[in-house]
Amino acid sequence: MKPPTVPVVISCGEPAGIGPEVAARAWAALAGEVPMVWLGDPHHLPEGFAHQVISKPQEAADLSPDVLPVIARDFGSTAVAGVPDPAHAAHVIDMIALGVSLVRDGAASALCTAPIHKKALKEGADFAYPGHTEYLAALGGVDDVVMMLASDQLRVVPATIHIALDQVPLQLTPDSLRRVIEITHAGLRDRFGIAAPRLAIAGLNPHAGEGGTMGLQELAWMTPLIESMREEGYDLTGPLPADTMFHAAARTRYDAAVAMYHDQALIPIKTLDFDQGVNVTLGLPFIRTSPDHGTAFDIAGKGLANPTSMICAIRMAHQMASAA
Repeated sequence: MKPPTVPVVISCGEPAGIGPEVAARAWAALAGEVPMVWLGDPHHLPEGFAHQVISKPQEAADLSPDVLPVIARDFGSTAVAGVPDPAHAAHVIDMIALGVSLVRDGAASALCTAPIHKKALKEGADFAYPGHTEYLAALGGVDDVVMMLASDQLRVVPATIHIALDQVPLQLTPDSLRRVIEITHAGLRDRFGIAAPRLAIAGLNPHAGEGGTMGLQELAWMTPLIESMREEGYDLTGPLPADTMFHAAARTRYDAAVAMYHDQALIPIKTLDFDQGVNVTLGLPFIRTSPDHGTAFDIAGKGLANPTSMICAIRMAHQMASAA
């Protein structure tokens, strides 16, 4: 278990978005509960926000609880709210890499990432990854990772993510679903401290295929895969009709649900807990969480951003580090 004084590090994300604002407000809400350090250019924090520049995370423990510890990097220019600057791209990427390095070296307990703007990163630094997750996987030296959306009410994993619906049956295979289940099971055990995780597996088709009358994948390979993994010791139920998996009584019977595609997973958690959902990447050799929202350029700099998801993401990162 990590000592409680080892901080969570927060990468700045896109400085023209709401990341610096919600990070500052999250620190104000969690000061005294979760030790944390922000990584970025302090000029991008809300004007007048109390902070203290430090050189390494360990120094945060010696600071007044009234100031946000910052490991500072000069981005070379101010940020204009709502207007991403590709000149900041390399620095944004460096702050992510720095956060990973600090966690892997043991100087920090976990990484919480603020939202990035992929177009600006591509234009300014030829960012070669589709997004945060793929870059983090490369930094961690792993090929397979899983996106979990988590809140106090539900944990759910989409087995396929940002692909068109007509591509789901093509990309969803016995091997890919097995790997998602394996990574989710290991993540619940190793990151959430659940000794014997229970997973509910959704069907792909309406009514989980209803005996083959509404689709054949459940009969052809999903049920045999689940039965095979049960014989290996996994506690799995399914394939289940997705429309009856997420009511209150059903959620008491599993620790996480594995859905087959993006909306099947995200609609229930965003309906149940829109503001408090946290994005957790499982399968990495370090802990990473992020708020479940984007850069929100339309409200950046206006004091309107809701920090709840960032607060939950930082708190969950700290809890996962304590359970590890």
